[in-house]
Amino acid sequence: MEQLIDQIQAHLAEVEAFQSNDPTEIENFRIKFLGKKGILTGLFASFKEVPNDQKKAFGQQLNALKIAATNKLEESKKSSGTKSSNPASTIDFSRPGQPIDVGSLHPISILRNRVIDIFSQLGFSLSAGPEIEDDWHNFEALNIPSHHPARAMHDTFYFDSNHLLRTHTSSVQIHAMEKSTAPLRVLAPGRVYRCDSDPTHSPMFHQIEGLCVDKEINFRNLKWVLNDFIHKFFDSNNIKTRFSPSYFPFTEPSAEVDIYWGLETEVDYRITKGTGWLEIMGCGMVDPNVLKNCGIDPEEYSGFAFGMGIERIAMLLYQVGDIRLFFENDMRFLEQFKSTL
Repeated sequence: MEQLIDQIQAHLAEVEAFQSNDPTEIENFRIKFLGKKGILTGLFASFKEVPNDQKKAFGQQLNALKIAATNKLEESKKSSGTKSSNPASTIDFSRPGQPIDVGSLHPISILRNRVIDIFSQLGFSLSAGPEIEDDWHNFEALNIPSHHPARAMHDTFYFDSNHLLRTHTSSVQIHAMEKSTAPLRVLAPGRVYRCDSDPTHSPMFHQIEGLCVDKEINFRNLKWVLNDFIHKFFDSNNIKTRFSPSYFPFTEPSAEVDIYWGLETEVDYRITKGTGWLEIMGCGMVDPNVLKNCGIDPEEYSGFAFGMGIERIAMLLYQVGDIRLFFENDMRFLEQFKSTL
């Protein structure tokens, strides 16, 4: 141990005495002390032979030699004009940085988050359910028995007679009512599936449906909530809305909600079929049978429900003529929505 300490002290004296501006001598100094087969490498290899009670003192001496050799090397290179081996010294901090390519949310995500934010201010909480559903939650509990003609409208993907890809997020409302007690307000965004594929339909698309169940809920409450949402979503209090009678098996009465889009451009004429009005969602009062199916007393509670397709809203808002553009992941298309963050 004493012999190794004496060696370190001798090497330390040699390091401190080294003076040179010759790049060749400086490189030889580096190889001798800091190279892979240099003095420090050999001394670190002998560390395992040092008794445990003396390792601390030996390590301190060894580290002092390494620091001294490293500092001497840097000083010598600096005085000789040789570039330092320190990568930080080679960086030109005056050069402009490389631009960072900022990503963007998908347009469907942008609108989904916008809808969720508005309804959350009205007390609606998020709810989720499985995309592979059973017949009860997707149809039967929603007042759509096996013989009901509405089933044909959904063009369903079946796995077997009882399991399918959900055709609407209304099934989430059934799960929510089964798991929770009234009153409740839930919002159910998610993917749904139907056998459609053309410029205005996709076999997979996104819906957001809402449900409110409480005592003395009526159609006036439904109209107020949806009108408030429309004014906030389109950032205008001057948008005209229209509730037209419609039919959905799980709501009674039912209505389609239209907004007046206008007829200012050729595109407006095309998407509104010359009327200026656009349907954006369906809604209605929850059918008493649906409440019964979920264990809620329709004599005590009532509720309303609504639903909209996010792609449909996106196509209207962004003037996109082909729904398939939302799923092709074409960066030229998606990068247009960076400004909407």
